[in-house]
Amino acid sequence: MTIAKIGIDTGTKTDIAVWQDGKLQSVESMTITKAMRKILALYPHKYTKLYIEDARKWVGFSGKTKTTDARLQGAGSVKRDAKIWEDWCKEHDYEVVFVKPMGKGLKKSAEDFKRITKWQGRTNEHSRDAAMIVFGR
Repeated sequence: MTIAKIGIDTGTKTDIAVWQDGKLQSVESMTITKAMRKILALYPHKYTKLYIEDARKWVGFSGKTKTTDARLQGAGSVKRDAKIWEDWCKEHDYEVVFVKPMGKGLKKSAEDFKRITKWQGRTNEHSRDAAMIVFGR
């Protein structure tokens, strides 16, 4: 069995992408609890490596504005999500790599994403981010 590499972009919805056998197998958006159940059901820990975007590694804004405050509040939420995933991975014996938000490259448009990855299914900005975390690994 080949290793499934799962990219996870946390946020209001959890976006996950699975890279296995040299290609993207799935790119989806769901709740954090559904993502956890799906991983447990389909991807045994011995054959799976998770790559999770980790806002805790992000170097933030220098200015103080309403926009900055809103982004920092959102960053706090995804930091909490990263900690939840960290605990979950330990509890279920999954190997995990936490990726800096800027460590996955520039955001991709839907058109660029299809051209680069050959993925023809529907995506959103965050599911594309999840896919780019694991694409080609």
